[in-house]
Amino acid sequence: MTTKLLFQDANGFQTPLLAVFAVDVAVGKDADPLPALLTTSDAVTNAAARVLASGEFKAELCETMLLHAPSGVKAERLLVIGLGKVGKLSVHEIRKGAGTAVRFAKPRGIRDVAIAFPEDHALSDEHMDSLPCDLVAQVLVEGAELGEIDWDTYKSDRKDQTVHSVTIVISESERSTRGDIQRGFDFGIVTAGAQNFTRSLVNEPGNVLTPTELGKRAAAMCAEAGLKCEVYSTEKLHELGMGAFWAVSQGSPEPPALIVMTYEPEVKPKDGAPVLGLVGKGITFDTGGISIKPAEGMEKMKYDMAGAGAMIGAMKAIAGLKPKVKVISVVCSAENMPDGKAFKPGDVVKAMSGKTIEIINTDAEGRLVLADGLHYAKTLGCTHLIDAATLTGACVVALGKINVGLFSNNEEAWEKFTAGLKATGEKYWRLPCTDDYRDQIKSAIADIMNTGGTRYGGAITAAMFLKEFVGDTPWIHLDIAGSAWNEDAKPWIAKGPSGIAVRSLVEWVKAYSA
Repeated sequence: MTTKLLFQDANGFQTPLLAVFAVDVAVGKDADPLPALLTTSDAVTNAAARVLASGEFKAELCETMLLHAPSGVKAERLLVIGLGKVGKLSVHEIRKGAGTAVRFAKPRGIRDVAIAFPEDHALSDEHMDSLPCDLVAQVLVEGAELGEIDWDTYKSDRKDQTVHSVTIVISESERSTRGDIQRGFDFGIVTAGAQNFTRSLVNEPGNVLTPTELGKRAAAMCAEAGLKCEVYSTEKLHELGMGAFWAVSQGSPEPPALIVMTYEPEVKPKDGAPVLGLVGKGITFDTGGISIKPAEGMEKMKYDMAGAGAMIGAMKAIAGLKPKVKVISVVCSAENMPDGKAFKPGDVVKAMSGKTIEIINTDAEGRLVLADGLHYAKTLGCTHLIDAATLTGACVVALGKINVGLFSNNEEAWEKFTAGLKATGEKYWRLPCTDDYRDQIKSAIADIMNTGGTRYGGAITAAMFLKEFVGDTPWIHLDIAGSAWNEDAKPWIAKGPSGIAVRSLVEWVKAYSA
């Protein structure tokens, strides 16, 4: 899909479909909805005035109203999209609105869509001061690009519902902010492309996306983006002493892949500048190993590499945005399979750091590969670490499928991460990983166990396990198990891989850019 900017009054733009946003400006909890358009175009406002006055349209979030042959407007159709109450309006609603515009067009065979840029001076008594024009441009692009994709990739009778182009139409009166709008637009093109790349990886079945294939796709992306990429396998794991990573790998005939991607800024950072480490769990299929999972739902375990996918996508975006900070990403990819050679409950393995781990449950494998990945990132010079993993069902039980579980040992790193959420709209909830919980992973025969001694606080004990391998290095852990897959289609996005964390990782990296 081609996405472009156009500075022109929306009413004069010829297009099959023009989308315009509306908000409810009614005051008071029990007041009847009072929809108002976010445009200063009198022609567009007049074309929709009669229907808006009828009360049929409430301007609820992603509610739509379609008008054919709107009077005084060159567009063949006018689509009004609700963004909810004006007092609660944020860029996140605008992102969803843009996705809704594209997804509305797809099943109707509308191949070209225009979206009217929401104007903050369109309402006489309301101001969108919290919605800077560059960020609005960014989220419009992100919403449209993310909304266009469907994941029925392998259907033989797949219907072509592609939207060929989206034009974001901006009033001539906004020309004074053209530079800011263009920068936001360009940023959104990069982040949306990276997130869709992540989603395409997560969508692949396990028989297609093996660890070796994931390494090939990461390397191809890096070659195109100008990143350094090294892909290693079994021999390197043994050379580095990655006993935890290898233990997970040894039950599958598919060899593991240790993927290292490096971004170097154009200007060499000063001595002592931070080096950011992005570490991803890349289990391309997880049976649970000897501690095998139930058959029901196991097919979803192709998504167990979503943390790795997020890191690969984030590196793609970082290459395009060129922050002034060095970034290294380490992805540890393997299959977790039952086999005569597979690791077993009761085994003791030695991690790269030298710590010994008693295996209690082979289905707690993600933390094992991350243990070696986090330590390895430190040896490569990373001063700040962040990992992402579909790590625990316990996190899904605790937070559901809306919030990602966030853990950190460092307040500054956490604050930098959460500051970026105003732009990304992704939802995270911080959970504790204080030393009070460490006793739950103590082992009688080794340094630590790979699960907690009880069934309580499973997401926390998993984070405590990872914390053993970062030491004093500032670190954030993202348990994305509940948010990496959209179980249902929404008006703004398809069912399937979400690409969660890519945008937030990019914002976190930006926060360290000098």
